[in-house]
This record gives sequence, structure tokens and C-alpha cells, in this order.
Amino acid sequence: MSNTPPDTSTISLHHPHGLVINLNTPKGRGVFATRQIPAYTLIDISNVLVLPPSDVEDHVRHTLLDHYTYTWPYEGRPSQAVVLGLGSMFNHHRNPNVGWTRDLEQICVRYQTLRDIEVGEELCISYGSKLWFVDTDAPTPGNDSDDDEGFLGGIEI
Repeated sequence: MSNTPPDTSTISLHHPHGLVINLNTPKGRGVFATRQIPAYTLIDISNVLVLPPSDVEDHVRHTLLDHYTYTWPYEGRPSQAVVLGLGSMFNHHRNPNVGWTRDLEQICVRYQTLRDIEVGEELCISYGSKLWFVDTDAPTPGNDSDDDEGFLGGIEI
């Protein structure tokens, strides 16, 4: 029996693609690969809780939760949904390695790798261009190494 304390910096998910949640990243918690994952692999299907527009306006808009919802239709009107499970753990990157699609019929979000993922790499999605935080991955002023496609230019699913 070892006297070594358990590693509390990651949470093992017992995930079929070897994903873990790292608790100590510059972005907070994040999803990381413990083995290689091929491009275009479906890595998660997350259920969602669709919120009535009145709940969004009366409650959610006044809380931190407002930054973590996805746009979703509710009875023919635009509203928001809370993504449950692993889908709520992906951090933002302006050049994401994971894409997502809404499945309105099944009321879930499907997450798929956009390219090969290496061991130790963080899996990130794009939150879009209206960020409420400083984008740590944004190019610094005067850095013209950015491509001309824009932040969504390389996403194809």
C-alpha cells in the first residue's frame, strides 16, 4: 500500500476515449485527452435542459449561468439551454479542435473532434465572438501569424 496521496488535479471520467477533467489549468477546469483520438470522432453526446424564454429573462440573465447556455428553440421561439455533463466542461479556443451540433429532435448536443487529438491536449470548442472574458488564445496586437479564415473558418462538420 502506498503512502502517496491521490492525484487531486484531475478527475478520471472512465471515458471510452480516455478523457479526463484537469482541475488546474490557466482557464480553470478543462477536458484533456489521455490517448490519441482520431479526427471526426464522436466524443460525447450531452443532454440539454431547454429553458422557457421567461425563465431566461427573469432569472438566468441575472446570473453567471447566462454565460454558459446555448441558443435553443423553445416552442418555436428563441431561448437558451443548459448543456449537462461533459458538454459543460469544454473551454473556449478561437481555433477549436472540437465542433458541436445541436440535435433538436433528441434534445442533445453532439461533440466531434475536428482533427487528430494528441495525448495531453485540451479539447476545446468555440464560444463564438461575443466573449465575456479575456481570450487568452487571441493573437497579440501586431502579431500577424493568424490566418485569414476567421475564427470559424476551419470548422466543418
